[in-house]
Amino acid sequence: MEDQIFRIENYKTLGGQVLDLELAYMVHGQLNSARDNLVLFPTYYSGRSENNAYLIGADMALDPRKYCIVIPNLFGNGVSSSPSNTPEPWVASRFPFMSYYDNIACQCRLVRERFDTEHLHAVIGFSMGAMQAYQWAAQFPDMVERFVAICGSARTSEHNKLFLDSVVAALKADGEFDDGNYTSPPLRGLEAFSTVYTGWFASQKFYTKQLYRSMGIDSSAGMIEFAKSVFMQHDANDLVAMAETWRAGDPGANPEYGGDFAGAMKSIRAKGLVMPCDTDLYFRLSDNEEEVALLNDAELAPIRSDFGHLAGGGLDTEATRVIDSHIRKLLGS
Repeated sequence: MEDQIFRIENYKTLGGQVLDLELAYMVHGQLNSARDNLVLFPTYYSGRSENNAYLIGADMALDPRKYCIVIPNLFGNGVSSSPSNTPEPWVASRFPFMSYYDNIACQCRLVRERFDTEHLHAVIGFSMGAMQAYQWAAQFPDMVERFVAICGSARTSEHNKLFLDSVVAALKADGEFDDGNYTSPPLRGLEAFSTVYTGWFASQKFYTKQLYRSMGIDSSAGMIEFAKSVFMQHDANDLVAMAETWRAGDPGANPEYGGDFAGAMKSIRAKGLVMPCDTDLYFRLSDNEEEVALLNDAELAPIRSDFGHLAGGGLDTEATRVIDSHIRKLLGS
């Protein structure tokens, strides 16, 4: 299965830049005649369409025989428009900042123009995908019937921003990065980025209990190599661009809400399912508790797992089973 491309000409970003964009997306299943079975499943940080397959299948809640599941790729991920694949004058370090607002505005055009519908049965996402699910529900409250946020918050917390600043600083410290104007990959920076990230994407108990052995990895050093295998396949400017999108996450930070986060949350009409992991180090359960208190109709269903943030990404079999069970219940409601 391959990505399809939706082209958007002369898009004006929230920051005022105008450029042509390509939104890559993958489709599982078919839209029904009523056009009411569309489920959007946006990608996460460094993820691409195929990485969302762990929650899709005939024996799962996201059954492509029942739903038309569309996976839009985040701008900056190297498949949709990104620093690494956009021509002059927007190439590399000159690629404009793409907010969640911009991502969802373009995804909305995809839904309307390619699928000819104003209705989303659900928007589901993990990590940055969860943040997009929240953004969708606030930005287009009349279109979204349900949303699921797995290991992700509506707004990026201050501590989460510090985490992002630390990994990006490690990447940029490589002199070869040259303010994003490198001519060959800044390998030392990418290795440092991966090493710092390794200490964050799973919990302390994950390492103490050596739960990485369930992934076929025999040491914490092996987890660093795992992180390298994920992040070093990406362009450095792409990693920075996605981090900038993540860092600015806030559904109220746009002209519609004028910075009113609580107002944006209270505008959400969709039925919500919010599933934080209780040991996630950067998307904290306490943040989700505060967010759900602002929503009109949402269930908070914490995932109990020592895998930390990784619990939401398909690496903890039991957590995936629990997530799937809750999604099945929501989609049928």
